[in-house]
Amino acid sequence: MESVPVRCPACRREHAYITPVYPCPCGSPTAPPLMRGAPPALITHRTWNDDWVSVRCHSCGRRDQWPHPELCCPCGAVLRIPVRPVAAHGTTPPPTGAGSPGPSHIPLPRTAAHPRPSFRPLVIRTARDAVDTAALYLRWLGFSDVIQPQVRPGARIDLRAAGIVAQVDATTRPTALRDVECLWLNALNTSVSSVLFSLAGYTDEARSRADGLAIPLFVLDLTGTPQPVNGPADELISVGPGQRGPVA
Repeated sequence: MESVPVRCPACRREHAYITPVYPCPCGSPTAPPLMRGAPPALITHRTWNDDWVSVRCHSCGRRDQWPHPELCCPCGAVLRIPVRPVAAHGTTPPPTGAGSPGPSHIPLPRTAAHPRPSFRPLVIRTARDAVDTAALYLRWLGFSDVIQPQVRPGARIDLRAAGIVAQVDATTRPTALRDVECLWLNALNTSVSSVLFSLAGYTDEARSRADGLAIPLFVLDLTGTPQPVNGPADELISVGPGQRGPVA
């Protein structure tokens, strides 16, 4: 793994940043190529294009979009680590406007009280992999006591932890309004919060209802990197467990 020195522009603290490594679909480890000597950018506003970077696999040549490397300084600043553009490896960058559309919500700065290491994704090949990835992500967020029931209960709860229940929709259809409302009712009955992960995204009605109920929604891609798709999800990333509001 590549390591580069990074100086926080806010507090001038020095860090040794290790490049996050992701598994390419071909199976080879892939990492964004960092620009040594380039100063990091202080993140004060997020956009879809800035949050993602094109990375080319050196084994198969495949180009994919990966999360732009970031570092949370103990002073509270969130830093974006400069990455060499994919064109530097002999390929052409995608045209402006190409790729996935940006999220309909505005992501919040990730200002967790305690900086987290980079999330290590798990490639999703089966429905069980999707549940395992969601469990890993919840532990990364700070839910250390995540339990995965061996048999999925009738309530369709896939994961449990102190103060939260989670559902993982690994089907090929967008998660519907009924799924959001059922999850909320299950959480309400036990006075805990809830979170939902989906492989195929969400219907407009489900997104709207989840926003009203303050349910964090995440989309799982096959590389195993959950992405927040609404404000409550951004809040959960920012503050972690134990600091969100009570169940509505």
